[in-house]
Amino acid sequence: MRRRREAVTPGEAGFPVGGGRRRTPGLRRSEVATLAGVSVEYVTRLEQGRDRRPSGQVLGALADALRLSPVERLHLYRLSKDGGGSQCTGERAPAPSVRPTVRALLDRLDPEPAVLVDRRCDVLATTSGFDRVAGPLGLLDGDPPNLVRFVFTDGRAGTALPDWERVADELVADLRFATMPADPEVARFAEELSVTGGAAFARRWTEPPTLPVRTGVRRFAHPEVGELRLAYETLDLSDTDVLRLVAYLPADEAASAGLGRLVGRAPGSLRAVSG
Repeated sequence: MRRRREAVTPGEAGFPVGGGRRRTPGLRRSEVATLAGVSVEYVTRLEQGRDRRPSGQVLGALADALRLSPVERLHLYRLSKDGGGSQCTGERAPAPSVRPTVRALLDRLDPEPAVLVDRRCDVLATTSGFDRVAGPLGLLDGDPPNLVRFVFTDGRAGTALPDWERVADELVADLRFATMPADPEVARFAEELSVTGGAAFARRWTEPPTLPVRTGVRRFAHPEVGELRLAYETLDLSDTDVLRLVAYLPADEAASAGLGRLVGRAPGSLRAVSG
């Protein structure tokens, strides 16, 4: 933390420059405390290693103040969990199995875009049509790919999703719904995202919960065919696990033509839905 604090200039953090000599090459502890909304004494304890268990929200605020990169944010989160030891905070329960009938349903939907996600929004299965829509955007990067992590930690998300604010709201609502009743795995994931996603995620996570949105129109800025307005429907496939199947259809004629070019479908073979 001290190394990063000294690497951020007052001007970069929005503080006035000039006004006398500074004893530190970067930010003062008091300035970091102001930016993060914590006390100077708390920043001092963290830097000195006297408090090794700060909350995810505090870590996220500090990461924002110190202008940490996504990799640095994840490193900070892991240090806070194991004190720099060898424990891997990325460990999680095995991915839920996908029933053969659900896989068969995805096969029938192909080549239309459709994706199966679990309660953390990890991507479990996709159609080839979804791969062609989401792959070039970077949304399927990661092991496993995760929709929420992409939206809040990947710099490409704001460009790929023109309605980023609304998409972010909806995905957090999905996560919140998965924690009713409390789900410790989702809670750990949310704590991680409070650090790696910063204030944009933490603020949404702590706001009063809202019901998930199960249908609507989502816009994708695709590098090959331009903007795609796709109407989506969400099917809950809950059994022992919370699984959701999201299927997409073109919302207008332009999207129908663009999607047809992506999936190799003959023009006019799938009409656009109203919306």
